Amino acid sequence: MTQLTDGDRVRLSTGHEVTLPLVTEATVAGAVLSARYEVAESLLPDGLTPVRTTARRAGVVLLCVEYYRIGDDAMAPYDEFAAMIPATTVGWRPPLLPLLTRTAGSYIWSLPVTTEPARALGDEIWGYPKTVADITHHDDATRRETTVVEDGSRVATVGIDWPRAWKRRETVESYAVREGRLERTPIEFQGKLGAAPLSNRVDVDLGDHERADTLRSLDLGSRSVLRFSLEGRITYGAGRPVER
Repeated sequence: MTQLTDGDRVRLSTGHEVTLPLVTEATVAGAVLSARYEVAESLLPDGLTPVRTTARRAGVVLLCVEYYRIGDDAMAPYDEFAAMIPATTVGWRPPLLPLLTRTAGSYIWSLPVTTEPARALGDEIWGYPKTVADITHHDDATRRETTVVEDGSRVATVGIDWPRAWKRRETVESYAVREGRLERTPIEFQGKLGAAPLSNRVDVDLGDHERADTLRSLDLGSRSVLRFSLEGRITYGAGRPVER
């Protein structure tokens, strides 16, 4: 297995080259929804356990992302839709947490993107399960609405109202399986970050794609635990093995 480190320059199978840590610029609308704990647990790899949003429920994070710069213009802009499960390493159980925070990360369960270079970028460097799909964002002053269609079937249409934002910086972690090994990746968000707890200003309409069926089985709550947003930079470091 090739262990990547910050400072490495990586050439992808598509011929594109990027340097780690990778600095991107993007706008993000996201939401944390409650989910059936046992289903969320079944979607995690060995070594991770779901973070509870309540005593009996886990969480799912949905992210609607528009990347408008990747590295030093290493590839064309692309769009992304992430479905993630807040999780921690097995054996350590934090208190009830509503969001991926400094004390918890999120396992990347599904990550459709709009271009093949974007798919190769996530898959080859971090092990993210990216697929190529049609993703459309409709933004206005109050909301982003994102529709994802893959293999001719609609996965979901997600609408999220923009929360009030202010300048700040946050660091979180993602989990993914790369070349058969669980890794964690540090991710820094910097720019105008917004957050609003407990609201009805998130809508999720699931389609008929098989991935929509899995999301439906999670019984996603109708009220968001948290809405959040970003306009600014997302920086991805090199992944590190999770010690078991």
